Amino acid sequence: MSVMAPLGLLLLSAIWLLPSVSAFYLPGVAPQDFKKGDDLQVKVNKLTSTKTQLPYAYYSLDYCKPKKIINSAENLGEVLRGDIIENSPYVFQMKEDKSCVVVCRHEKLSQSSVKAFNEKIDDDYRVNMILDNLPVAMRIPSDNSVYDRGFRVGVKDSLEKGSTEHKYFIHNHLSFKVQYHIDGVSETSRIVGFDVTPYSVKHKYDGAWDGVKTKLTTCNPNDKESTKQRDPQELVADEELIFSYDIKFLPSEVKWASRWDTYLLMGDDQIHWFSIINSLMIVLFLSGMVAMIMLRTLHRDISKYNELESQEEAQEETGWKLVHGDVFRPPSHAGLLCVYVGTGVQFLGMTVVTMIFAMLGFLSPANRGGLMTAMLLLWVFMGLFAGYASSRMYKMFKGTDWKTNTLKTAFLFPGTIFVVFFILNALIWGEKSSGAIPFGTMFALVCLWFGISVPLVFVGSYFGFKKPAVEDPVRTNKIPRQIPEQAWYMRPVFSVLIGGILPFGAVFIELFFILTSIWLHQFYYIFGFLFIVFLILMVTCAEITIVLCYFQLCSEDYHWWWRAYLTAGSSALYLFLYAAYYFFAKLDITKVVSGILYFGYMVIISYSFFVLTGTIGFYACYWFVRTIYASVKID
Repeated sequence: MSVMAPLGLLLLSAIWLLPSVSAFYLPGVAPQDFKKGDDLQVKVNKLTSTKTQLPYAYYSLDYCKPKKIINSAENLGEVLRGDIIENSPYVFQMKEDKSCVVVCRHEKLSQSSVKAFNEKIDDDYRVNMILDNLPVAMRIPSDNSVYDRGFRVGVKDSLEKGSTEHKYFIHNHLSFKVQYHIDGVSETSRIVGFDVTPYSVKHKYDGAWDGVKTKLTTCNPNDKESTKQRDPQELVADEELIFSYDIKFLPSEVKWASRWDTYLLMGDDQIHWFSIINSLMIVLFLSGMVAMIMLRTLHRDISKYNELESQEEAQEETGWKLVHGDVFRPPSHAGLLCVYVGTGVQFLGMTVVTMIFAMLGFLSPANRGGLMTAMLLLWVFMGLFAGYASSRMYKMFKGTDWKTNTLKTAFLFPGTIFVVFFILNALIWGEKSSGAIPFGTMFALVCLWFGISVPLVFVGSYFGFKKPAVEDPVRTNKIPRQIPEQAWYMRPVFSVLIGGILPFGAVFIELFFILTSIWLHQFYYIFGFLFIVFLILMVTCAEITIVLCYFQLCSEDYHWWWRAYLTAGSSALYLFLYAAYYFFAKLDITKVVSGILYFGYMVIISYSFFVLTGTIGFYACYWFVRTIYASVKID
C-alpha cells in the first residue's frame, strides 16, 4: 500500500469531519460583565444519581417548561458524559431581588407524572442547573461552609415507623442566592456564586388563579405567619402543583478568577493532601532503595565479567551472562506484543499531553467536557506514534507482513473497547437515559477512528518499517538453550503478580479520589499532584520490572519479553480488585444495570491501565537488557 493512500484518506476525512468536529468546541470560560437589570438565563442540565449512575434529561420529569426549549451547543465530551443543557423558565434580572415568583402551575398532576417523580426521589436524583457557567450548589445543613452539587428532586417519609410505604414530597420552591463581584473600574458586575435552598411548599393563594401574576401567601420565608402555615407539597395524582422561586443578590469579595474555589473544596482537603504526600514519600523511598541496590549489584557483576575476560580465565560463564545467546531471541506471539507496545505508546503520549494541558488550566472543571474531548482527540492523533513504535519492534523481530501488523495495531485495542462500550451504551439506551450516546455522535466517533486514527497508524507504521532494523548488541544462537528448573518464587505467575503490587501502591490513594470524582459526581482538579503521581508510577513500573527481569536472567530464564510487559501491567488487576472493593464499600448501587455499567466501565479503565503500565515496564526492561549486554565483552 502506498503511503499516499492513507494520507489521502486522512485529508478527505478531516475535510468531511470539520463541520461536525467544529460543533465540539471547548466552551469559553471568559468573564462576562452584567449591568443592573440585565437578564440572567438559568440553564438546566441532566438529573443525576449516585445510586443508579444513569442520567436523565431535566424535562423527562413534569417540570415547568419555557415556551420553546433550546438545546445549548455541546462539545464531544459533554455528549459522552450525558449532559443535556437546555434553557429554563427561570430568568432573573441582575441585582433585582424577588420573592414568591410563580413559575408555572399544574392544575392536575397526572398519575404518570407522580410515578416518575416518585421513582426519581426513590433513587435520590439531583437537579443540576447552570448560571453563567456556574453549576448550582446547595449548602449542607450541618456545615454552611460545605456545598453539594445540585439539589434533590424531593424527599420521602414513612407513613408509620417500620412501614415500607412512603409519602413523597417534591421540592417545588427554590430559594436562589446569586453572589456578584463589582468591577471597580467599569462598575459592572460578575457572577461569582450560585446556590439554592430547596423547599417543599403546598402553595395557597387568595381568589381565583391569575397565571404567573397570582400572589402566593405561603412562600415568603421572611413572613413568620406564612411560614407557620406552610405544609409540604405531597405528590398526589389529580392535585394542584405550583412551582415558584425567590432570588436574592449578594455582593461578594470573591473575584471572578476564584469563583470555582467553592466547588473544588467540596470535601476534606487535609486528608486528601496528607494521603497523597504520604503515598509519594513511601514510593519514593522504596524506589530509591531499589535503584541503589540495582546499581551496586550490576556494577559488581559487569566488573567481574570483564575482569574474567581480560585475564582470559577459562571459567564457565555464570548468571545472566550465560544466556547472552538467547536473550534477544524473538518471543512467541511477537506480533501481538508489537501491537500492545504500539498501543501503549499511543496511551502514554495521550496521557502526558493531556496532563500538561490540564496543569496549565486548559482543562479545568469550568471547561465542561474539555478533558474528555481532549483525551479523545489526542488519542486519535497519537495513532501516528502507535504505528511507528509497533512497526519498529516488528521489524526488529524480523517480521515481514507489516500491513497485517498495522491493521492489528489500529483495530485490536480500539475494537475491543468499542464493542464493550457499544454493549454498555445499548443497556443505557434500554433504560431511556440521557447517558446513551446518540447515533450521530457514535457515527462521528467511528469516523474519527476510521478516518483519522487508522490512516495515521498506517503513516507511522510506513515510516517506522522503512527505517533500518534495530541491531542487537549480541548475536542470537541458532539452537535455543534449555532453561533450568526455576524456584517457585521465580515462576512467571508469582513474579508477575508480585510485580504489580508496587505500581498499584503508587496510585491507589489518588485512585480513590479519581473514582470518587467519576462515580460520586465530584470535581477533580489537583492535576499537578496527579502528574507527580503519574511520574512516580512510571518510575515504579520501570524499576520493579528491571529488578524482576534481572533476577529472571540470573536464573538463566531468557523469556523476558512478555514477562516484562505483564509484570508492570499486572497492576491493572489490583486496580480492578480495588474498584470492586470501592463498589461494595463506598457506593449504594442497587440496580443490576447500574452494576453492569460500573464494572463494564472499570474493565475498560483497567484494560487501558494494563496497556499503559505494561508498555512503560517493557521499554524500561528492554533498555536495561540492551545496556547490560552491551557493557560486557562476549566472544
